[in-house]
Amino acid sequence: MIELTSKQRRNLEKIAHNIDPVVIVGAAGVTDGVINMVQESLAVHELIKVKFNEYKDERFELTSKICNDTGADLVRIIGNKAILYKQAEEPENRKIKI
Repeated sequence: MIELTSKQRRNLEKIAHNIDPVVIVGAAGVTDGVINMVQESLAVHELIKVKFNEYKDERFELTSKICNDTGADLVRIIGNKAILYKQAEEPENRKIKI
């Protein structure tokens, strides 16, 4: 994980504005399948949204767990959606320059 500055967070929020959620947390909660899906989505997109259909009251704790398990950085939680970012390891694979 990298430490994002407030300017970088604002920039990532702007980029994420038109992105649809790719991972949805449902009745089963944050399972290994959800963690794997987040990891795969971050590897492909770098910046994703996670929507909480269930466990809305626990979204802050669950987002923290997702970030810890995947190595992602939390950009922001807006309503029931979390914006996550994980920079690609290889510089040539990076789609987002921060």
